[in-house]
Amino acid sequence: MHFMNKTIFAVAASLLACAAWAETVVTIDAAKPGAVINKNVYGQFAEHLGTGIYEGMWVGPDSPIPNTKGWRNDVVDALKELHVPLVRWPGGCFADEYHWREGIGPRKDRPVKVNTMWGGVEEPNSVGTHEFFDLVELLGADAYVNGNLGTGSNQEMAEWLEYMTSNTKSGLAELRRKNGRDKPFKVAYFAVGNEAWGCGGNMTPAHYTNLYKTATTFLKAPHDNRPKFIASGGNDHDLTWTSTLSKEVKGNIDGISFHYYTIPTGKWEVKGAATGFGEGEWISTVKNTLAIDKMIANNVKVLDQNDPQKKIGFMVDEWGTWYDVEKGTNSGFLYQQNSLRDAVVAALNFNIFHNYAERVRMTNIAQMVNVLQAMILTDKDKMLKTPTYHAYHMYVPFQDATTLPVAIKDNASYKLGNTAVPQVSASAARGKDGKVYLALVNTNPNKETEVTVNVAGGKAGAVQGSVLTADAMDAHNTFAQPEAVKPVPFTAQAKGGKLSVKLPAKSVVVVNVE
Repeated sequence: MHFMNKTIFAVAASLLACAAWAETVVTIDAAKPGAVINKNVYGQFAEHLGTGIYEGMWVGPDSPIPNTKGWRNDVVDALKELHVPLVRWPGGCFADEYHWREGIGPRKDRPVKVNTMWGGVEEPNSVGTHEFFDLVELLGADAYVNGNLGTGSNQEMAEWLEYMTSNTKSGLAELRRKNGRDKPFKVAYFAVGNEAWGCGGNMTPAHYTNLYKTATTFLKAPHDNRPKFIASGGNDHDLTWTSTLSKEVKGNIDGISFHYYTIPTGKWEVKGAATGFGEGEWISTVKNTLAIDKMIANNVKVLDQNDPQKKIGFMVDEWGTWYDVEKGTNSGFLYQQNSLRDAVVAALNFNIFHNYAERVRMTNIAQMVNVLQAMILTDKDKMLKTPTYHAYHMYVPFQDATTLPVAIKDNASYKLGNTAVPQVSASAARGKDGKVYLALVNTNPNKETEVTVNVAGGKAGAVQGSVLTADAMDAHNTFAQPEAVKPVPFTAQAKGGKLSVKLPAKSVVVVNVE
């Protein structure tokens, strides 16, 4: 018996060791194309908040900083490299205090207001409707305009939409022409209010739903320039907004918005630092960002019940990391540094969004420049690209790509204390160029991991693309070292008919599978 026990224990130990060292296998089924990843999943968000617009992007046509129509050339050029598909404006919470008539006409005659939502600073109204459309047209992007339901009126929203879209000789269309724009603007999306559950009016879902139905009755535009209408939805685990809107609104609704921010501590009072954090806040950030998967799944389930025709999209039009503001900055400006951790968060979210491509037809990270999880940081005439910017750039091939099923076998867990998360995240799609693209994330900040890549029904002979990683969890770019964190080329070749890919610790990899 003693010998038998020893033998059993030895075999068990051997099996456990094999399991511990089992290589993760990622299999792509290229023969079963799924939903198309709407390019607007890679949308952006620009709110009148801090230096997100003024200074960060808008410097005015008379600035010594090189610009086109007042918009910084360096920032615009950098954003164009991301193929920005869509920009949401003017908010956010600011939208429900914004009155569009104050932002048209000669800039010298526009009223100066107080931005009571963000920092109590002066809002010069220098950037209004015409300037915003200059920006999206410079970027080659679509416009997502957020209407003012909170302090505005149905008439104000209806007149704004007419001002932007009418091709008639109406007084509002003629006013637009007087202000320098003959042809109508193209409005791709129009939202009725923002965060109606909070800063947009502290409403109940039922109350907002009635207001939405009333407002959209009067929101009219030419048939060939009609925007898609977005309702203000819920956040976090609250399903009542999606449920009420999808059940009660029978027309004039193309999408329901949803907001979720990743906070390391999970507490709004003390969120955690953008840099200088320990591994505990690395893993809690990863865990908290992965929670959006179940939130989306639950909302999609509600939509599938109430909208089986799938007419309504689920629009995650605010998401990203939210940390304590940087010391010495205005707390209302929401300026935070951006590290490798943010790039990992972005990639994890992209992979999740791809899984729900049929319903998730738009997302807008908060925000584009100098605010929260920004693409770009500026300081006067200086500019840098953040790690999040590089993640967006790496994922460009997924815009309008067709999803391909991915199976992950023997995925290890990355553990710290009582917290565990999957070590590998993956997503695959066939790009518009016909190539198969694979995105991989290693959430473990300490260990590389080896992944075998298979293509069902064929052989993966090689991969080539780029990898984003760094030595430190909080590695970030500064104006002194603007390229400390950036992607580098990545390749791997099959050996003996097996394609193994080594993912560095805390890395994002996007490759073309050959």
